Amino acid sequence: MAYQGFAQEYLGMPAVTRAYTTACVLTTAAVQLEFITPFQLYFNPDLIFRKFQIWRLITNFLFFGPLGFSFFFNMIFLYRYCRMLEEGSFRGRTADFVFMFLFGGFLMTLFGLFASLFFLGQAFTIMLVYVWSRRNPYIRMNFFGLLNFQAPFLPWVLMGFSLLLGNSIIIDLLGIAVGHIYYFLEDVFPNQPGGKKLLLTPSFLKMVFDTPEEDPNYNPLPEDRPDQPRDQDQNEQHPQ
Repeated sequence: MAYQGFAQEYLGMPAVTRAYTTACVLTTAAVQLEFITPFQLYFNPDLIFRKFQIWRLITNFLFFGPLGFSFFFNMIFLYRYCRMLEEGSFRGRTADFVFMFLFGGFLMTLFGLFASLFFLGQAFTIMLVYVWSRRNPYIRMNFFGLLNFQAPFLPWVLMGFSLLLGNSIIIDLLGIAVGHIYYFLEDVFPNQPGGKKLLLTPSFLKMVFDTPEEDPNYNPLPEDRPDQPRDQDQNEQHPQ
């Protein structure tokens, strides 16, 4: 029963959230089982552009460190806010959601070229949290029963918690910065006087990820109409 419940929950996840969280978990499992090492995954511009190890552009977003508190903490927040975004403001707009992934990953990669950052998955999670929090500004949050605050403060609370754990806040600041850039270009600037939408999802992403709308002028053949059983049609065409 527990397995069926887990399988049902897993299959009920929206597509992008399921694909990304699964990739993160499988990557961590592969490292734990020593099939691969973090040295094969981390962001290294020299190895990417001179040795053509292109996979590092993706794998550095998939590894959150060895199994432990930090890994599970990041996975919970990644799963929760990625899913809420996909089922909320991006509902029915999978292509736009994928484009946000590509846009955020591109900006973080550009920053990584000039900074000694090896893994960007945590920054990506903070970006998702930031976008969700700005689109849900009136939701009240509670952090471990200690703090009560409005949703827009959540990324900053997470950054403070990371600082208490002794981690560098550069990654968190990067996620907040990229999240704010996306939020401003997508939600703020187009609504300003003289503003316009600058982030346009490429048509090929829409073709791949978005289900085409039904043509209101489409008139199906009689045998294709669900309200007209085929046996009944045959009886009408060949009366006894």
